[in-house]
Amino acid sequence: MGVFDEAFIQAPEHRPKTHLRNTNDDFILSKEIPTIDLSSLQDPNCDKTALTTEIAEACMRWGFFQVTNHGLSLDLKRRVEKTMADFFSLTLEEKRRVKRDEVNPMGYHDGEHTKNVRDWKEIFDFFLQDSTTVPASTVPEDTELRKLTNPWPQNPSDFREVCQEYAKEVEKLAFKLLELISISLGLSADRFTGYFNDQTSFLRFNRYPPCPNPELALGVGRHTDAGVITVLAQDNVGGLQVSRRSDGQWISVKPNPDAFIINIGNCMQVWTNDKYWSAEHRVVVNTSKERFSMPFFLFPSHEVNIEPLEEFISEDNPPCYKKYNWGKFFAARNRSDYKKLKVESIQIDHFKAA
Repeated sequence: MGVFDEAFIQAPEHRPKTHLRNTNDDFILSKEIPTIDLSSLQDPNCDKTALTTEIAEACMRWGFFQVTNHGLSLDLKRRVEKTMADFFSLTLEEKRRVKRDEVNPMGYHDGEHTKNVRDWKEIFDFFLQDSTTVPASTVPEDTELRKLTNPWPQNPSDFREVCQEYAKEVEKLAFKLLELISISLGLSADRFTGYFNDQTSFLRFNRYPPCPNPELALGVGRHTDAGVITVLAQDNVGGLQVSRRSDGQWISVKPNPDAFIINIGNCMQVWTNDKYWSAEHRVVVNTSKERFSMPFFLFPSHEVNIEPLEEFISEDNPPCYKKYNWGKFFAARNRSDYKKLKVESIQIDHFKAA
């Protein structure tokens, strides 16, 4: 990560509370985030009522939940975790051979910003679909499109193969969860399927190194996820914190390496007209332990317009958001993540109805 400098320093009101740490410099962990057991889905004829009721409650109260017995091979998960660690152990020079730039947001990056403050982390991103179609610019009138491909590293030698195998499996889990979320809303299981014909989904590898000043910096600053849902795998170190919807307090999520953490993204919050909650979250760091995580961001096709669905609009419940185009939003958000800007990065609050 190089030298700790002022680019990493959070504003005082956004710094982690040191009194929530224990004597081992670990944050006190909470079991408040719901854990949902998906084992009943092994029976194709199972009644999903109880399961979707749990999901609905979690999405309204927290916007976050963990799933166990999810069906994704833990052996595959261990293999991709090793591949990720092997990549991050390479020299900086070798990692930067696949460095992202302002045109292609995929690849390696060690200078990402969240809300214009640099994150204490390094990452590697890759599209689910290699290649992926996105807008060429953020200008609303510009209809030009660009096809982007993943910059794969030469080492580890099996990096691409393992990544793509894992991507296919975590995508299956994401769509299984999307169907359950749809049912939990009283909709048909396939209500959202048509939004993903040419999806822009991607996966990320995160490494959070030990930090000399964890009381001043964050691995990732406070933010909400832009997409539909996120499926997160993490190790046992801990560091993820979620803002509780009821009072805004930061709650540390107790890690379970065999589970996946699911969170609602901005698109789902807008589609449901604020019924389901896209919670702010962040990552705290520590002085002694590196942490790894692997989020999969389920994103719609670039041409999809995001607006509240008619099923959630009535005379008593008017639209909370104006329509916006996903592709243009995606392009603008990626450019603001790449480096510090002089303006606030784009958020769904910018599309709030008057």
